[in-house]
Amino acid sequence: MARDRDPIVKQSRREGYALHPKAHKIMARKSGIPGQHGRDRQGKVSMYAQQLREKQKVRRLYGLLEKQFSLLMKEATRTEGKSGEVLLQLLERRMDNAVYRAGFALSRRASRQLVSHGHFMLNGRRVDIPSIRLKAGDVITVRPKSVSSGYFKGLDEVIKDANQPSLGWLKSDPKKMTITITGLPARSEAEADINEQLIVEYYSR
Repeated sequence: MARDRDPIVKQSRREGYALHPKAHKIMARKSGIPGQHGRDRQGKVSMYAQQLREKQKVRRLYGLLEKQFSLLMKEATRTEGKSGEVLLQLLERRMDNAVYRAGFALSRRASRQLVSHGHFMLNGRRVDIPSIRLKAGDVITVRPKSVSSGYFKGLDEVIKDANQPSLGWLKSDPKKMTITITGLPARSEAEADINEQLIVEYYSR
């Protein structure tokens, strides 16, 4: 399975946005573009550069490769509604994102690993594909064999540290170790500091 293996803190500094919880502290000490000539590249930013950086930021935030991301954008363009908002909805409905949003993991990278290692079941069937798209009525449960693992025994602490806000489109039950999809994510429930219109403009060139 193809993955982006670049260091997440380096990516965060390049995008000027914390893509992972551990990036916050490091970015507070090290700002600007990484690399020997990072400071030399800072200056007036063109509209194309703004569009590119926003696209890269969101792609890396959700952990997608370029081909995956561009295919989602094409689908969003064909779907009724505002393309940018539809794109974010498709990203939010990924299974790895739902696990993260429910607080079962501290980052999307961690939730992607949990899903790909087969620790979850979807509607009673074991799955290991992070990109599975969820719909209203789907129920995610921790696999019985995984419940006794050290990670899931300490799930209460993980959820406490994750401190995810309550969402209208999913409900989590840490005691039963279940996540229930109750609807579709609204734009207000995705990341607030994303300018999806820049991404639409990038792919409309």
